[in-house]
Amino acid sequence: MREEEKIFAGILFNPGDPELKAIKLRSHKLSAAYSRTAEDETELRAEIIRQMVAEFGEGSFMQGPVFFHYGVHTRIGKRCFFNYNLTIQDDAQVMIGDDNNFGPNLTIVTPLHPMLPDERRLMLDGEGKPKRFCYAKPVRIGSNCWFGANVVVCPGVTIGDGSVIGAGSIVTRDVPPHTFAAGNPCHVIRALSEADSMRHKPAVLADNRVMEH
Repeated sequence: MREEEKIFAGILFNPGDPELKAIKLRSHKLSAAYSRTAEDETELRAEIIRQMVAEFGEGSFMQGPVFFHYGVHTRIGKRCFFNYNLTIQDDAQVMIGDDNNFGPNLTIVTPLHPMLPDERRLMLDGEGKPKRFCYAKPVRIGSNCWFGANVVVCPGVTIGDGSVIGAGSIVTRDVPPHTFAAGNPCHVIRALSEADSMRHKPAVLADNRVMEH
């Protein structure tokens, strides 16, 4: 089994494998190239994104700078907005739905390391050769979510459609759809409802109106 296949199988893999290192180097170079572009260099950015990630939906936008670890393990839906300093450490797959808004300094991580220092340093592979190992768990984010600034999403987490994640949250476990969650560790504070509508904030709404569905 190739090391990349081991990642997707959820078992230990060697991050120093030459094939994996080549994928990561390519992604790191593309991330750096994207981060050097200006937001109005739309054609250049589109070409870099095409090479960098597995899928990037129509109407999505990344302010930059960005950092993708593998890049090709990430799929991003339509009409998503990513503010400054996006980091996606996509050893395992990262799947993001449509119509999401992400504040500055979003970090999504998928890899995990052995807890014991000796095992972190070296373990033996199937042939008895000493190597460094880690493993990874995929992250899934639904559609129509809003994340505040400085959110960290940890390995294996699924965040449901329509959820709001408060600024500074460390998301270590799944978040149900249509809820407001925040904190470190992040926890559900309450379900979202009609009471959260801008209709109930007339001073902020001013002369604007909520669209009828």
